Amino acid sequence: MSHVMKIALGAVLALATLVPVAHADDFKLSNNQRISCSRGLAPGKLSTATCKSFAYIFNVKTSEYFRCQVTLALTRDNKEVINVQSDSSCAKRPRIFDTDSSYSFDATETEPPNTNSFFGTGGYAVWASDNTARKVRGCIIITSGLGSDISKCLDMKFE
Repeated sequence: MSHVMKIALGAVLALATLVPVAHADDFKLSNNQRISCSRGLAPGKLSTATCKSFAYIFNVKTSEYFRCQVTLALTRDNKEVINVQSDSSCAKRPRIFDTDSSYSFDATETEPPNTNSFFGTGGYAVWASDNTARKVRGCIIITSGLGSDISKCLDMKFE
């Protein structure tokens, strides 16, 4: 009986080492999505409305995140819709914290460029906190208008 138990235990251990343990990263959608629309008039009484919406997908383990955008443009005249175009993409952004942990996240976009944005299409703010420690980091990312974004993240001080 002891010999059979050892063989069974050996088989279980061999199978356990062959099957890799998969630790899936946990992704969360930010709670703060925005949409902005603009309208333009073209010759011949055509009008175009373009709407954009942004959302953020956050890896709660590594603090990497993706900035996602969806766009819909509609061109019409006085009688019918002439053209509809849409596009979407997600761009990977760097980690906010250097080490893995359990993080929370939220982000917000600036208003459209015709209101309070100084450079290009504006920017966004990102906030992340460590769920296991008193650690909060705030980041502001601004489009420079020169091809690269300017990003600065600061750790919060608790007084």
